[in-house]
Amino acid sequence: MSGGESRNSKAESRTQPGDRKGDAARAERLRAALRENLKRRKSQARGRSQSGPGMEQAAAHDSAGIVQDKAKDKAKD
Repeated sequence: MSGGESRNSKAESRTQPGDRKGDAARAERLRAALRENLKRRKSQARGRSQSGPGMEQAAAHDSAGIVQDKAKDKAKD
């Protein structure tokens, strides 16, 4: 590197986030998607909490088999 060029000359010449065309529209789409996701998760949580006594709870998802491993460990003790 000669002539006083820095190693970051490419990085320094890039535009900053927010300077590009369409960033505002992308940010608005992301904001809307996050709002919808939050509403969906809240609705799911309300549905789970409304299951009252006498209603059977669904088994927790355990694709890693952690619950079975813990049961085996307790049996060894």
